[in-house]
Amino acid sequence: MTRRGFLQSTGAAAAPALLARSGKRNIVFILSDDHRWNFMGCTGHPWLKTPAMDRMARSGVLFQNAFVTTSLCSPSRACILTGLYAHAHGVMDNVTPLPANLTTFPEILQKHGYRTGFIGKWHMGGEGDAARPGFDRWVSFRGQGQYENPLINFDGDRRKTKGYVSDILTDEALRFIGQNAERPFFLYLSHKNVHSPNVSAERHKALYQNEPIPYPNSMADTEENYRGRPDWVRRQRKATHGVDGMFNNVIAFDPFYRQYCRTIASLDESIGRVLNELEEKRLLNDTLVVYMSDNGFLMGDHGLIDKRCMYEPSIRVPMLAHCPDMFAASGRPEGMALNIDIAPTFLDVAGAPRPAGLHGRSLAPLLAGEKSWRTEFLYEYFWERNYPHTPTVTGLRTARYSYMHYHGIWDLDELYDVEKDPNQMNNLMGNVRVTTDDGQLFTRIKDPELKSLVGGLRDRLWKILADTGGRREPVWRA
Repeated sequence: MTRRGFLQSTGAAAAPALLARSGKRNIVFILSDDHRWNFMGCTGHPWLKTPAMDRMARSGVLFQNAFVTTSLCSPSRACILTGLYAHAHGVMDNVTPLPANLTTFPEILQKHGYRTGFIGKWHMGGEGDAARPGFDRWVSFRGQGQYENPLINFDGDRRKTKGYVSDILTDEALRFIGQNAERPFFLYLSHKNVHSPNVSAERHKALYQNEPIPYPNSMADTEENYRGRPDWVRRQRKATHGVDGMFNNVIAFDPFYRQYCRTIASLDESIGRVLNELEEKRLLNDTLVVYMSDNGFLMGDHGLIDKRCMYEPSIRVPMLAHCPDMFAASGRPEGMALNIDIAPTFLDVAGAPRPAGLHGRSLAPLLAGEKSWRTEFLYEYFWERNYPHTPTVTGLRTARYSYMHYHGIWDLDELYDVEKDPNQMNNLMGNVRVTTDDGQLFTRIKDPELKSLVGGLRDRLWKILADTGGRREPVWRA
Protein backbone atom coordinates (compact mmCIF):
# COMPACT_ATOMS: atom_id res chain seq x y z
CA MET A 1 0.00 0.00 0.00
CA THR A 2 1.26 3.50 -0.84
CA ARG A 3 1.69 6.14 1.85
CA ARG A 4 -1.27 8.12 0.45
CA GLY A 5 -3.38 4.95 0.36
CA PHE A 6 -2.49 4.23 3.98
CA LEU A 7 -3.43 7.74 5.04
CA GLN A 8 -6.74 7.50 3.21
CA SER A 9 -7.59 4.13 4.77
CA THR A 10 -6.67 5.20 8.28
CA GLY A 11 -8.31 8.59 7.80
CA ALA A 12 -11.61 6.97 6.88
CA ALA A 13 -11.67 5.30 10.29
CA ALA A 14 -10.10 8.07 12.34
CA ALA A 15 -11.81 11.18 11.00
CA PRO A 16 -15.36 10.44 12.19
CA ALA A 17 -14.05 10.06 15.76
CA LEU A 18 -13.91 13.83 16.20
CA LEU A 19 -17.39 14.21 14.74
CA ALA A 20 -18.66 11.47 17.04
CA ARG A 21 -17.09 13.11 20.10
CA SER A 22 -18.13 16.68 19.38
CA GLY A 23 -21.10 16.45 17.02
CA LYS A 24 -19.35 19.12 14.93
CA ARG A 25 -17.84 18.70 11.47
CA ASN A 26 -14.70 20.65 10.59
CA ILE A 27 -15.19 23.22 7.83
CA VAL A 28 -12.63 24.85 5.54
CA PHE A 29 -13.70 27.69 3.23
CA ILE A 30 -11.22 28.85 0.58
CA LEU A 31 -12.06 32.06 -1.27
CA SER A 32 -10.24 33.60 -4.21
CA ASP A 33 -10.63 36.98 -5.87
CA ASP A 34 -11.74 37.45 -9.50
CA HIS A 35 -11.32 33.80 -10.55
CA ARG A 36 -13.31 33.17 -13.71
CA TRP A 37 -15.52 30.06 -13.54
CA ASN A 38 -14.07 28.23 -16.57
CA PHE A 39 -10.40 28.90 -15.83
CA MET A 40 -9.88 25.42 -14.41
CA GLY A 41 -8.93 22.17 -16.05
CA CYS A 42 -12.14 20.54 -14.81
CA THR A 43 -14.27 23.21 -16.49
CA GLY A 44 -12.58 22.91 -19.86
CA HIS A 45 -9.83 25.52 -20.14
CA PRO A 46 -7.70 24.43 -23.13
CA TRP A 47 -4.28 24.53 -21.42
CA LEU A 48 -4.46 25.90 -17.86
CA LYS A 49 -3.32 23.31 -15.29
CA THR A 50 -5.25 23.14 -11.99
CA PRO A 51 -4.56 19.70 -10.48
CA ALA A 52 -5.82 20.53 -6.98
CA MET A 53 -9.08 22.03 -8.19
CA ASP A 54 -9.51 19.08 -10.53
CA ARG A 55 -8.89 16.77 -7.58
CA MET A 56 -11.70 18.45 -5.64
CA ALA A 57 -14.02 18.09 -8.64
CA ARG A 58 -13.06 14.47 -9.16
CA SER A 59 -13.35 13.43 -5.48
CA GLY A 60 -16.13 15.83 -4.58
CA VAL A 61 -18.65 18.10 -6.27
CA LEU A 62 -18.40 20.72 -9.00
CA PHE A 63 -21.40 23.04 -9.04
CA GLN A 64 -22.25 23.62 -12.68
CA ASN A 65 -24.36 26.71 -12.01
CA ALA A 66 -22.70 28.70 -9.24
CA PHE A 67 -23.30 32.45 -9.20
CA VAL A 68 -22.83 35.57 -7.13
CA THR A 69 -25.77 37.86 -6.50
CA THR A 70 -23.52 40.90 -6.80
CA SER A 71 -20.29 40.86 -8.77
CA LEU A 72 -17.97 43.06 -6.73
CA CYS A 73 -15.47 42.03 -4.06
CA SER A 74 -16.71 43.60 -0.82
CA PRO A 75 -20.47 43.33 -1.44
CA SER A 76 -20.09 39.67 -2.45
CA ARG A 77 -17.95 38.90 0.61
CA ALA A 78 -20.62 40.45 2.80
CA CYS A 79 -23.22 38.24 1.08
CA ILE A 80 -21.08 35.22 1.91
CA LEU A 81 -20.71 36.17 5.57
CA THR A 82 -24.34 37.12 6.20
CA GLY A 83 -26.44 35.05 3.78
CA LEU A 84 -28.17 38.29 2.71
CA TYR A 85 -28.60 40.14 -0.57
CA ALA A 86 -26.51 43.32 -0.85
CA HIS A 87 -29.48 45.69 -0.51
CA ALA A 88 -30.10 44.10 2.92
CA HIS A 89 -26.57 43.96 4.35
CA GLY A 90 -25.72 47.45 3.08
CA VAL A 91 -22.18 46.85 1.77
CA MET A 92 -22.69 48.28 -1.71
CA ASP A 93 -19.10 49.20 -2.62
CA ASN A 94 -15.51 48.34 -1.74
CA VAL A 95 -15.11 50.87 1.08
CA THR A 96 -18.23 50.43 3.21
CA PRO A 97 -17.69 48.32 6.36
CA LEU A 98 -20.03 45.52 7.33
CA PRO A 99 -22.66 47.02 9.68
CA ALA A 100 -21.95 46.13 13.32
CA ASN A 101 -25.55 45.08 13.94
CA LEU A 102 -25.32 42.18 11.47
CA THR A 103 -24.34 38.72 12.68
CA THR A 104 -21.96 36.68 10.52
CA PHE A 105 -21.85 32.90 10.38
CA PRO A 106 -18.31 32.72 11.91
CA GLU A 107 -19.65 34.50 15.01
CA ILE A 108 -22.34 31.84 15.32
CA LEU A 109 -19.86 29.00 14.76
CA GLN A 110 -17.54 30.47 17.38
CA LYS A 111 -20.35 30.58 19.95
CA HIS A 112 -21.31 27.04 18.91
CA GLY A 113 -17.95 25.65 20.03
CA TYR A 114 -15.80 26.02 16.93
CA ARG A 115 -12.27 27.32 16.94
CA THR A 116 -12.37 29.90 14.14
CA GLY A 117 -9.59 31.39 12.03
CA PHE A 118 -9.52 34.05 9.33
CA ILE A 119 -6.42 34.12 7.16
CA GLY A 120 -6.10 36.47 4.20
CA LYS A 121 -7.90 39.28 2.44
CA TRP A 122 -10.86 40.84 4.28
CA HIS A 123 -11.45 43.86 2.02
CA MET A 124 -14.50 45.40 3.65
CA GLY A 125 -14.33 48.84 5.20
CA GLY A 126 -11.53 50.43 3.21
CA GLU A 127 -7.93 50.03 4.33
CA GLY A 128 -8.38 48.66 7.86
CA ASP A 129 -6.85 45.34 8.88
CA ALA A 130 -8.11 45.10 12.47
CA ALA A 131 -9.55 41.77 13.64
CA ARG A 132 -13.27 41.32 13.06
CA PRO A 133 -15.73 39.64 15.41
CA GLY A 134 -16.12 35.88 15.20
CA PHE A 135 -12.49 34.82 14.81
CA ASP A 136 -10.08 33.37 17.38
CA ARG A 137 -7.17 33.65 14.97
CA TRP A 138 -6.68 36.69 12.72
CA VAL A 139 -4.07 36.96 9.94
CA SER A 140 -4.84 39.68 7.42
CA PHE A 141 -3.66 42.82 5.64
CA ARG A 142 -4.96 46.21 4.60
CA GLY A 143 -7.08 46.60 1.49
CA GLN A 144 -5.78 44.71 -1.52
CA GLY A 145 -2.47 43.89 0.10
CA GLN A 146 0.64 43.02 -1.90
CA TYR A 147 1.68 39.90 -3.76
CA GLU A 148 5.32 40.05 -2.64
CA ASN A 149 6.68 40.70 0.87
CA PRO A 150 3.35 41.93 2.26
CA LEU A 151 2.69 43.69 5.55
CA ILE A 152 0.66 41.19 7.59
CA ASN A 153 -1.35 41.64 10.79
CA PHE A 154 -0.80 38.52 12.92
CA ASP A 155 -3.33 38.94 15.74
CA GLY A 156 -2.36 42.58 16.15
CA ASP A 157 1.36 42.14 15.45
CA ARG A 158 1.98 43.87 12.11
CA ARG A 159 5.17 42.96 10.34
CA LYS A 160 6.64 42.88 6.85
CA THR A 161 6.71 39.23 5.85
CA LYS A 162 9.13 37.89 3.29
CA GLY A 163 7.70 35.75 0.53
CA TYR A 164 4.80 35.38 -1.86
CA VAL A 165 1.39 36.16 -0.41
CA SER A 166 -0.44 32.91 -1.22
CA ASP A 167 2.46 30.90 0.23
CA ILE A 168 2.48 32.97 3.43
CA LEU A 169 -1.27 32.63 3.89
CA THR A 170 -1.18 28.91 3.20
CA ASP A 171 1.62 28.39 5.73
CA GLU A 172 -0.59 30.07 8.34
CA ALA A 173 -3.61 28.00 7.28
CA LEU A 174 -1.68 24.77 7.72
CA ARG A 175 -0.45 25.95 11.11
CA PHE A 176 -4.04 26.65 12.16
CA ILE A 177 -5.15 23.18 11.05
CA GLY A 178 -2.28 21.54 12.91
CA GLN A 179 -2.95 23.46 16.11
CA ASN A 180 -6.65 22.61 16.07
CA ALA A 181 -6.69 19.07 14.69
CA GLU A 182 -8.15 17.68 17.92
CA ARG A 183 -11.06 20.11 18.18
CA PRO A 184 -13.82 21.31 15.85
CA PHE A 185 -12.53 24.17 13.72
CA PHE A 186 -13.62 26.52 10.98
CA LEU A 187 -10.92 27.94 8.71
CA TYR A 188 -11.57 30.82 6.31
CA LEU A 189 -8.64 31.10 3.90
CA SER A 190 -9.15 34.20 1.76
CA HIS A 191 -6.65 34.71 -1.05
CA LYS A 192 -5.55 37.88 -2.81
CA ASN A 193 -5.04 35.80 -5.96
CA VAL A 194 -6.03 36.34 -8.72
CA HIS A 195 -6.80 40.05 -8.41
CA SER A 196 -5.01 42.53 -10.63
CA PRO A 197 -2.37 43.82 -10.96
CA ASN A 198 -1.31 40.18 -11.14
CA VAL A 199 2.17 39.31 -9.92
CA SER A 200 3.09 35.65 -10.18
CA ALA A 201 5.35 33.74 -7.84
CA GLU A 202 8.94 33.60 -9.04
CA ARG A 203 8.63 29.88 -9.75
CA HIS A 204 5.75 30.53 -12.17
CA LYS A 205 7.12 33.46 -14.17
CA ALA A 206 7.97 31.28 -17.18
CA LEU A 207 4.62 29.46 -17.27
CA TYR A 208 2.34 29.61 -20.31
CA GLN A 209 4.63 31.71 -22.50
CA ASN A 210 3.70 30.07 -25.78
CA GLU A 211 0.14 28.83 -25.34
CA PRO A 212 -2.37 30.41 -27.76
CA ILE A 213 -4.74 32.96 -26.24
CA PRO A 214 -8.39 31.92 -26.82
CA TYR A 215 -10.11 35.23 -27.58
CA PRO A 216 -13.90 35.25 -27.12
CA ASN A 217 -15.90 35.91 -30.27
CA SER A 218 -17.64 38.88 -28.65
CA MET A 219 -14.31 40.67 -28.10
CA ALA A 220 -14.02 41.91 -31.70
CA ASP A 221 -14.75 45.59 -32.23
CA THR A 222 -17.44 45.09 -34.87
CA GLU A 223 -20.88 46.47 -35.53
CA GLU A 224 -22.28 42.95 -35.31
CA ASN A 225 -20.98 42.50 -31.76
CA TYR A 226 -22.43 45.80 -30.58
CA ARG A 227 -25.75 45.59 -32.40
CA GLY A 228 -28.60 45.81 -29.89
CA ARG A 229 -26.36 46.55 -26.90
CA PRO A 230 -26.58 49.56 -24.61
CA ASP A 231 -24.30 52.44 -25.57
CA TRP A 232 -22.40 52.23 -22.25
CA VAL A 233 -20.94 48.83 -23.23
CA ARG A 234 -19.27 50.15 -26.37
CA ARG A 235 -18.12 53.34 -24.66
CA GLN A 236 -16.44 51.31 -21.91
CA ARG A 237 -14.22 49.54 -24.42
CA LYS A 238 -11.58 52.29 -24.20
CA ALA A 239 -12.04 52.91 -20.47
CA THR A 240 -10.07 51.23 -17.66
CA HIS A 241 -12.33 48.16 -17.73
CA GLY A 242 -12.30 47.77 -21.50
CA VAL A 243 -9.89 45.77 -23.66
CA ASP A 244 -8.59 48.91 -25.39
CA GLY A 245 -7.87 50.84 -22.17
CA MET A 246 -7.06 48.07 -19.73
CA PHE A 247 -6.40 49.27 -16.18
CA ASN A 248 -5.60 52.79 -17.40
CA ASN A 249 -3.47 51.43 -20.27
CA VAL A 250 -0.82 49.86 -18.02
CA ILE A 251 -0.95 46.42 -19.67
CA ALA A 252 -2.13 44.83 -22.92
CA PHE A 253 -4.58 41.96 -23.13
CA ASP A 254 -2.21 39.06 -23.97
CA PRO A 255 0.36 39.61 -21.19
CA PHE A 256 -2.45 40.22 -18.71
CA TYR A 257 -4.12 36.95 -19.70
CA ARG A 258 -0.89 35.02 -19.09
CA GLN A 259 -0.18 36.75 -15.77
CA TYR A 260 -3.72 36.01 -14.63
CA CYS A 261 -3.20 32.31 -15.37
CA ARG A 262 0.17 32.30 -13.57
CA THR A 263 -1.43 33.60 -10.39
CA ILE A 264 -4.00 30.80 -10.64
CA ALA A 265 -1.06 28.36 -10.48
CA SER A 266 -0.08 29.43 -6.95
CA LEU A 267 -3.75 29.54 -5.91
CA ASP A 268 -4.16 25.95 -7.04
CA GLU A 269 -0.99 24.93 -5.20
CA SER A 270 -2.43 26.44 -2.02
CA ILE A 271 -5.61 24.38 -2.33
CA GLY A 272 -3.51 21.26 -2.87
CA ARG A 273 -1.42 21.96 0.23
CA VAL A 274 -4.56 22.37 2.36
CA LEU A 275 -6.01 19.10 1.07
CA ASN A 276 -2.71 17.31 1.74
CA GLU A 277 -2.50 18.71 5.27
CA LEU A 278 -6.00 17.53 6.07
CA GLU A 279 -5.06 14.14 4.67
CA GLU A 280 -1.91 14.01 6.79
CA LYS A 281 -3.98 14.81 9.88
CA ARG A 282 -6.56 12.13 8.93
CA LEU A 283 -9.24 14.79 8.58
CA LEU A 284 -9.80 14.93 4.83
CA ASN A 285 -12.72 12.52 4.55
CA ASP A 286 -14.75 14.19 7.26
CA THR A 287 -13.95 17.87 6.70
CA LEU A 288 -16.20 19.91 4.45
CA VAL A 289 -13.93 21.90 2.13
CA VAL A 290 -15.54 24.50 -0.14
CA TYR A 291 -13.70 26.57 -2.72
CA MET A 292 -15.17 29.50 -4.65
CA SER A 293 -14.39 32.98 -5.98
CA ASP A 294 -15.96 36.21 -4.74
CA ASN A 295 -17.04 37.04 -8.30
CA GLY A 296 -16.39 36.10 -11.89
CA PHE A 297 -14.30 37.90 -14.46
CA LEU A 298 -14.77 39.25 -17.98
CA MET A 299 -11.75 38.29 -20.04
CA GLY A 300 -12.47 40.27 -23.20
CA ASP A 301 -16.13 39.27 -23.42
CA HIS A 302 -18.12 42.06 -25.13
CA GLY A 303 -14.90 44.11 -25.18
CA LEU A 304 -14.79 44.26 -21.37
CA ILE A 305 -12.39 43.39 -18.55
CA ASP A 306 -13.17 43.05 -14.84
CA LYS A 307 -16.64 42.27 -13.39
CA ARG A 308 -19.51 44.44 -11.98
CA CYS A 309 -21.96 43.96 -14.86
CA MET A 310 -24.40 41.05 -15.18
CA TYR A 311 -22.93 39.23 -18.16
CA GLU A 312 -22.43 35.51 -17.48
CA PRO A 313 -18.62 35.50 -17.05
CA SER A 314 -19.01 38.25 -14.43
CA ILE A 315 -21.62 36.50 -12.28
CA ARG A 316 -20.62 32.85 -12.72
CA VAL A 317 -18.01 31.55 -10.28
CA PRO A 318 -16.07 28.36 -9.69
CA MET A 319 -17.52 26.44 -6.73
CA LEU A 320 -16.18 23.10 -5.54
CA ALA A 321 -17.05 21.04 -2.45
CA HIS A 322 -15.25 18.06 -0.98
CA CYS A 323 -16.31 15.78 1.89
CA PRO A 324 -16.46 12.06 1.09
CA ASP A 325 -18.33 11.26 4.31
CA MET A 326 -21.12 13.67 3.34
CA PHE A 327 -21.70 13.13 -0.38
CA ALA A 328 -20.63 11.03 -3.33
CA ALA A 329 -17.65 11.92 -5.48
CA SER A 330 -17.77 13.43 -8.98
CA GLY A 331 -21.16 15.03 -8.52
CA ARG A 332 -22.12 17.89 -10.84
CA PRO A 333 -25.39 19.33 -9.55
CA GLU A 334 -27.19 21.67 -11.93
CA GLY A 335 -29.13 23.62 -9.29
CA MET A 336 -28.23 27.28 -8.82
CA ALA A 337 -25.73 27.68 -5.97
CA LEU A 338 -25.24 31.27 -4.76
CA ASN A 339 -22.83 33.22 -2.57
CA ILE A 340 -25.73 33.86 -0.15
CA ASP A 341 -25.97 30.08 0.34
CA ILE A 342 -22.57 29.74 2.03
CA ALA A 343 -23.65 30.98 5.48
CA PRO A 344 -26.77 28.77 5.79
CA THR A 345 -24.83 25.79 4.41
CA PHE A 346 -22.07 25.99 7.01
CA LEU A 347 -24.51 26.60 9.84
CA ASP A 348 -26.55 23.61 8.70
CA VAL A 349 -23.50 21.35 8.46
CA ALA A 350 -22.28 22.49 11.89
CA GLY A 351 -25.66 21.94 13.52
CA ALA A 352 -25.58 25.59 14.59
CA PRO A 353 -28.65 27.84 14.93
CA ARG A 354 -29.65 29.74 11.83
CA PRO A 355 -30.78 33.37 12.21
CA ALA A 356 -34.22 34.24 10.92
CA GLY A 357 -34.48 36.09 7.64
CA LEU A 358 -31.51 34.72 5.69
CA HIS A 359 -31.99 34.97 1.93
CA GLY A 360 -29.78 32.00 1.04
CA ARG A 361 -30.47 28.34 1.66
CA SER A 362 -28.32 25.41 2.72
CA LEU A 363 -26.67 23.58 -0.16
CA ALA A 364 -26.60 20.33 1.83
CA PRO A 365 -29.72 18.93 0.10
CA LEU A 366 -28.27 19.84 -3.31
CA LEU A 367 -25.05 18.04 -2.37
CA ALA A 368 -27.15 15.03 -1.40
CA GLY A 369 -28.83 14.93 -4.82
CA GLU A 370 -31.92 17.10 -4.32
CA LYS A 371 -33.48 17.89 -7.73
CA SER A 372 -36.15 20.41 -6.73
CA TRP A 373 -34.25 23.65 -6.36
CA ARG A 374 -34.42 27.40 -6.95
CA THR A 375 -34.93 28.47 -10.54
CA GLU A 376 -34.07 32.18 -10.27
CA PHE A 377 -32.25 34.83 -8.24
CA LEU A 378 -31.85 38.58 -7.98
CA TYR A 379 -28.71 40.33 -9.21
CA GLU A 380 -27.71 43.83 -8.15
CA TYR A 381 -24.75 46.13 -8.63
CA PHE A 382 -24.63 49.70 -7.33
CA TRP A 383 -22.92 52.51 -9.23
CA GLU A 384 -19.50 53.53 -7.89
CA ARG A 385 -18.10 57.04 -8.11
CA ASN A 386 -14.60 55.68 -8.81
CA TYR A 387 -15.84 53.59 -11.75
CA PRO A 388 -18.69 55.61 -13.26
CA HIS A 389 -18.65 53.82 -16.62
CA THR A 390 -20.66 50.85 -15.25
CA PRO A 391 -24.25 51.76 -14.35
CA THR A 392 -26.37 50.44 -11.51
CA VAL A 393 -27.85 47.08 -12.46
CA THR A 394 -30.89 45.29 -11.10
CA GLY A 395 -31.59 42.00 -12.81
CA LEU A 396 -33.14 38.58 -12.71
CA ARG A 397 -31.32 35.40 -13.71
CA THR A 398 -33.62 32.43 -14.30
CA ALA A 399 -32.81 28.96 -15.58
CA ARG A 400 -33.39 30.26 -19.12
CA TYR A 401 -33.24 34.07 -19.14
CA SER A 402 -30.92 36.79 -17.97
CA TYR A 403 -32.68 40.16 -17.66
CA MET A 404 -30.76 43.35 -16.87
CA HIS A 405 -32.27 46.73 -16.06
CA TYR A 406 -29.99 49.77 -15.88
CA HIS A 407 -30.73 52.65 -13.52
CA GLY A 408 -29.58 56.23 -13.89
CA ILE A 409 -28.96 56.14 -17.64
CA TRP A 410 -31.15 56.61 -20.72
CA ASP A 411 -30.21 53.39 -22.40
CA LEU A 412 -31.39 49.94 -23.43
CA ASP A 413 -32.10 47.12 -21.02
CA GLU A 414 -30.78 43.67 -21.93
CA LEU A 415 -32.49 40.28 -22.10
CA TYR A 416 -30.81 37.06 -23.20
CA ASP A 417 -32.05 33.53 -23.69
CA VAL A 418 -29.01 31.85 -22.15
CA GLU A 419 -30.16 28.40 -23.21
CA LYS A 420 -30.16 29.29 -26.91
CA ASP A 421 -27.59 32.08 -26.67
CA PRO A 422 -25.07 31.22 -23.92
CA ASN A 423 -22.55 33.82 -25.14
CA GLN A 424 -25.22 36.54 -24.93
CA MET A 425 -24.89 37.89 -28.45
CA ASN A 426 -28.56 38.61 -29.22
CA ASN A 427 -30.25 41.14 -26.93
CA LEU A 428 -33.96 40.35 -27.22
CA MET A 429 -34.66 43.96 -26.20
CA GLY A 430 -32.21 45.41 -28.69
CA ASN A 431 -34.96 46.99 -30.80
CA VAL A 432 -37.07 48.32 -27.92
CA ARG A 433 -37.54 52.10 -27.87
CA VAL A 434 -36.61 54.03 -24.73
CA THR A 435 -38.75 57.17 -24.31
CA THR A 436 -39.54 59.73 -21.64
CA ASP A 437 -42.70 61.27 -20.27
CA ASP A 438 -42.52 64.17 -17.80
CA GLY A 439 -38.89 63.31 -17.10
CA GLN A 440 -39.62 59.66 -16.37
CA LEU A 441 -38.21 56.76 -18.33
CA PHE A 442 -40.37 54.25 -20.20
CA THR A 443 -39.63 51.28 -22.40
CA ARG A 444 -42.10 50.80 -25.25
CA ILE A 445 -42.43 47.14 -26.21
CA LYS A 446 -44.71 46.56 -29.19
CA ASP A 447 -44.29 42.80 -29.62
CA PRO A 448 -46.95 41.21 -27.36
CA GLU A 449 -44.95 38.02 -26.69
CA LEU A 450 -41.83 39.94 -25.69
CA LYS A 451 -43.90 42.39 -23.65
CA SER A 452 -45.44 39.51 -21.71
CA LEU A 453 -42.05 37.87 -21.13
CA VAL A 454 -40.41 41.08 -19.91
CA GLY A 455 -43.40 41.95 -17.75
CA GLY A 456 -43.28 38.55 -16.07
CA LEU A 457 -39.56 38.80 -15.41
CA ARG A 458 -39.96 42.27 -13.95
CA ASP A 459 -42.78 41.14 -11.69
CA ARG A 460 -40.67 38.29 -10.33
CA LEU A 461 -37.69 40.58 -9.88
CA TRP A 462 -39.78 43.03 -7.83
CA LYS A 463 -41.24 40.19 -5.80
CA ILE A 464 -37.79 39.00 -4.74
CA LEU A 465 -36.88 42.57 -3.84
CA ALA A 466 -40.07 43.03 -1.83
CA ASP A 467 -39.69 39.67 -0.08
CA THR A 468 -36.12 40.51 0.96
CA GLY A 469 -36.70 44.06 2.16
CA GLY A 470 -35.71 45.87 -1.03
CA ARG A 471 -37.39 48.79 -2.76
CA ARG A 472 -38.56 48.89 -6.35
CA GLU A 473 -38.08 51.76 -8.73
CA PRO A 474 -41.05 54.18 -8.32
CA VAL A 475 -42.09 54.28 -12.00
CA TRP A 476 -41.30 51.62 -14.55
CA ARG A 477 -43.73 50.82 -17.34
CA ALA A 478 -43.58 48.74 -20.49
